[in-house]
Amino acid sequence: MSYVHLTLAERHIIYHLKLYRLSVREIARRLHRSHTTISREMKRNAPAFPHWPYWGEGAHNQALTRRKQARHFKRQAHQPLLDYVIRGLQAQWSPDVIAAKLALDYANDMRMRISIESIYRWVYRDAVAGGTLFKNLRRCHPKRRKQSRYASLRGLLPGRVSIHARPDEVALKQRFGDWEGDTVEGAKGTGYITTHVERKSRYLIAKKLINKTAMVTRLATCQAFRPVPKALRKTLTLDNGKEFAQFKAIAKQTGLSIYFADPYSAWQRGCNENTNGLLRLYFPKGMDFKLVTEKTLAEAVKKLNHRPRKCLNYQSPHEVFLKAKRGALAM
Repeated sequence: MSYVHLTLAERHIIYHLKLYRLSVREIARRLHRSHTTISREMKRNAPAFPHWPYWGEGAHNQALTRRKQARHFKRQAHQPLLDYVIRGLQAQWSPDVIAAKLALDYANDMRMRISIESIYRWVYRDAVAGGTLFKNLRRCHPKRRKQSRYASLRGLLPGRVSIHARPDEVALKQRFGDWEGDTVEGAKGTGYITTHVERKSRYLIAKKLINKTAMVTRLATCQAFRPVPKALRKTLTLDNGKEFAQFKAIAKQTGLSIYFADPYSAWQRGCNENTNGLLRLYFPKGMDFKLVTEKTLAEAVKKLNHRPRKCLNYQSPHEVFLKAKRGALAM
């Protein structure tokens, strides 16, 4: 038989029987309830002040509030999951990336699972309660914007090739030369950084952009790939930003086959999203990118590329990519 919550009437009875100093077991007997149910009720829903008596209506309101919160935050009740999501948000990971990374890092632990939508709901409820987790989202909106059913299809670049047409071996990360690209935004109107990450080695190349026009992005991207051996320029997977509108020219000048992730699916470019989060350690959200020089950007990129990674058996992206580069030049 499933558990039935105590009613307001039952809580009023508990209140009155307590006034007559009846024991927990006697109250339970009269209500045809388990004595553990009554004991738990009087502990969980007692007034905040220890010397105040149990009060039926106040206890009922507390129980309703707790039940409502439990429905909203059932997934977050597992503390390691809660901690992981918060760390991910603070590292500027998108909810897409957090959900996908959890599935990879905790493949055998179903308690460490949460949907993208649940993360968004949690963040926006936190904002309503006065929290600031929403500031870690890419768009920093304290309220969820409504999207039409066709929003995900609007504004796609003409002639784009979907990620679903990409060679299967790219997803396996067993070869070098497959890249993911995106742009990192500074304070409004102060500039951008275009970033490209090699999937297998996690090696980062980046260039500063004075604006996000397609031409400026194309020139910076082609310049960034110039030192990369041709054998290590196989594919490039991008998001659907308008700055990549000249992707055909980029493909022609670099020799890269270019594919586009699905709209609102940042997890399909997880390496790039994670690396952008690390880059934010040096260039946080809201920073004036006019203060960022090519030299300071190069120094930050160098530090990230020389940072040992657990996923690389504690080698750095530089070490792994250098071996691949030497192999490509020797061919």
